[in-house]
Amino acid sequence: MQVVPVTRAETPARRARPVHTMQVLRREQLSPNMVRLIIGGQGFDSFEPNGRTDAYCKIWFGPDGRPLDGSVSLEDLRERTDRENWPVSRTYTARWVDTEKRELAMDFVVHGTEGLAGPWAAAAQPGDPVTFGGPGGAFSPDPDADWYLFAADESALPAAAAALEALDADAVGHALIEVDGPADELPLQVPAGITLTWLHRGGSASHGALLTEAVGALAWLSGRVQVFSHGEREAMKALREIFFTRHGLERSQVSLSGYWAAGRSEDAFQAEKKTPIGKVL
Repeated sequence: MQVVPVTRAETPARRARPVHTMQVLRREQLSPNMVRLIIGGQGFDSFEPNGRTDAYCKIWFGPDGRPLDGSVSLEDLRERTDRENWPVSRTYTARWVDTEKRELAMDFVVHGTEGLAGPWAAAAQPGDPVTFGGPGGAFSPDPDADWYLFAADESALPAAAAALEALDADAVGHALIEVDGPADELPLQVPAGITLTWLHRGGSASHGALLTEAVGALAWLSGRVQVFSHGEREAMKALREIFFTRHGLERSQVSLSGYWAAGRSEDAFQAEKKTPIGKVL
């Protein structure tokens, strides 16, 4: 498999990201709560990998709860329909991209019928269309860092896993991953010098509580650290204080982002990003 390598390319100027329509090629059940869809087809020709390990894509869903099929552009749909029936997007990381086979993978957290993208992914069949924009993203491991710290829940596991795979073989540091239980652990390719710790909520702790506690108790290594910390919004706010107030890290050392917010729908979460409660940085 020829996976696109991660580079330290300069962040490009913001521009409209292309929209692609591909098809589901196959579905894999990675764990009880995570499904992987392999996506490809003719539409792959317009997809340009950006070399980022958090390369995210926005899947566009219609009012029927299924991704758009590409037969009508987003602009035309907005012109033809009332605002309440406009397509909505859900954001997912491209876990890997194989330019040789012309396919890519996206991983979806699934909790029964909860949400929009999860239930669709759990039932998706080969041939189903998928329309999405991207990729975006800004993170890739800095080879000049002395050590690395990854702090993520299952929503950010695909991006964290891609970054761990991109590390140099002699990389050192810690990867703390919070999931519901042991069945949700996934096999990851981690350098020998990275200590991987799985944190299990088991239904007894709120999302992000174990992650925040574990990062707070971590023995800080010497040298300059690069941090990747993505997950539930309020947990990321708590970790923000640890990184910047307690340890005095520079903004350039930390990739910190809320991927979702407990008790909020995706649409409400996205709307709150423009308000004080939605600000992580």
